[in-house]
Amino acid sequence: MKALVQRVSWARIEVEGQVVGAIEAGLLVLLGVAPADGTEEVERLGQKMLQLRIFHDEAGKMNRSVTETGGGLLVVSQFTLFADTRKGNRPSFTGAAPPDQARALYEAFVAYLRAQYPTGRTETGQFAAHMAVSLLNDGPVTLLLDTDTWNPTS
Repeated sequence: MKALVQRVSWARIEVEGQVVGAIEAGLLVLLGVAPADGTEEVERLGQKMLQLRIFHDEAGKMNRSVTETGGGLLVVSQFTLFADTRKGNRPSFTGAAPPDQARALYEAFVAYLRAQYPTGRTETGQFAAHMAVSLLNDGPVTLLLDTDTWNPTS
């Protein structure tokens, strides 16, 4: 799994001109699923994301997590994170999971976040829809998390 995580002052998703998900300060998460991904990746990525210390503390240092700040989460499916652009100019998306698998793991990821952070607001986009994403990136702080690059014991 890959997640492009952005610390935001606010973010929202529109589908056909209607807002389907919105948060105030928190994290906008663009989530991509690979064919080899499963529930282990869902839990590892969800845990890592909830514990990332990328919000400022009283001293102005990035030392607090989204759960400590009470921030929101807006999760958007994003198969294009697996684009392969090594050949030619048209990206290949064969590294992305098929839609049924991706949807199931996307929904499992959102359910995991809601279960682990029940006091927080977790919103979503609309899977497989053409979405308009609006945000105010705070910092900017943008991180790419990729479970394929993590040591299983870390």
